[in-house]
Amino acid sequence: MKNIISLFCFFCLPLSVGLKAQYSLHPMLYAGYTYQNQSFGEVGGRLLFLKNDDILFRIGAVAAMGETHARLAIMPKAQLDVLLNFERGVDLYHSWYFLVGSETTPTYIAPKLGVSVLGLVDITGGYAFNYTGDLLQGKELKGFNFNLTFNFPLVILSKK
Repeated sequence: MKNIISLFCFFCLPLSVGLKAQYSLHPMLYAGYTYQNQSFGEVGGRLLFLKNDDILFRIGAVAAMGETHARLAIMPKAQLDVLLNFERGVDLYHSWYFLVGSETTPTYIAPKLGVSVLGLVDITGGYAFNYTGDLLQGKELKGFNFNLTFNFPLVILSKK
């Protein structure tokens, strides 16, 4: 677990400092569903970095919660996503983005591909690789995964 946190800090935090200097920062809360050899509910936060709406960067942290062998399992997860859309001057077609990303937990790393509608609903799929050999309460989590997440920008909740 300490290795995951140190890798996240080493790679993602300097990236976020450099991005914040050039990009606007928008915090978001999100909730979702993940299938990774079993079902998990997710709740977490993300930081969205954007300069224009063609390329967006997101960094997130989440708690994935599910039941394994009749016991509650809570697994921390870190995420890094890039959302791409190169349609210029067309607002109607600019409501969806290609999503390329990766997520990591103490037991696996999973590259993923998908789509995001308005940056609010994400549908992704990927493949998880177990890099530690550890199990989550006796369950191996490698293989195909599917994610459906709903993003809630905090700017909507702020009063001006």
